[in-house]
Amino acid sequence: MTIRASVPKFVFITILTLAFACPMAGQQAPSGGDPHELAKKLSNPVASLISFPFQSNFDFGMGEGSGWRYTLNIQPVVPVRLNSKWNLISRTILPVIHQRNVANVGTQSGLGDITQSFFFSPAEEKKVIWAVGPALLVPTATDDLLGTGRFGVGPTALVLKQQHGWTYGALTNHIWSVAGDEDRAKVNSSFVQPFLAYNTKDAWTYTVNTESSYDWIGNNWSIPINFTITKLTKFGKQPVSLGGGLKCWAHSGPGGPENCGVRIVVTPLFPR
Repeated sequence: MTIRASVPKFVFITILTLAFACPMAGQQAPSGGDPHELAKKLSNPVASLISFPFQSNFDFGMGEGSGWRYTLNIQPVVPVRLNSKWNLISRTILPVIHQRNVANVGTQSGLGDITQSFFFSPAEEKKVIWAVGPALLVPTATDDLLGTGRFGVGPTALVLKQQHGWTYGALTNHIWSVAGDEDRAKVNSSFVQPFLAYNTKDAWTYTVNTESSYDWIGNNWSIPINFTITKLTKFGKQPVSLGGGLKCWAHSGPGGPENCGVRIVVTPLFPR
């Protein structure tokens, strides 16, 4: 009963945000690109394609067992051609969070910490695609229980291959805290995301990945396994990828999510 009373208002605001975001983008962006090729590019985190994913995540079984969390990850990906040899890809993750009974002190709502990555990748297409660069943790959380209070920095890297409709590879980073609130715990965390996706000729994409992280200070793994299905379609002339799936927790730290949650993804695309 508590979840029913608390979730709808926040989710309703999120749905309105997504509903208005897509039509507005459609008025600004041209059509363009074969749907299959766009879906294939979307499976590549460093493709030459501007995308603006809105990723909703619902996690349950947190805290002492009755806690839950809704996270809207706003994840713009913007590639910039530096010269004939190199591209720079900006990848931002801004979480908007609403949670209850996670920290056993009621409800919190607001922004989490931003993770900002910059990938340098060869502009020339190759059989194996790779990218490297820095990753930043920016303490933008509006509540102490929604973020680390620390500024962090570290390396990030990506390698993948695409052939016969398949995309497979891995993205990783490691972040150490270097500044921020000295009264808060230090950050020393590794992130590993192996992924496998299959794109059909009619622009369906089937993906399985894990977004695993290891806290070297608390010695804890968090391992969600994600199964998603998306379809690339158009709203007017605006290409948009719509989909969702399950987010099942193989392992989480103390008070972390349990069992399976839900993921919903809406991604407007801006082909050049």
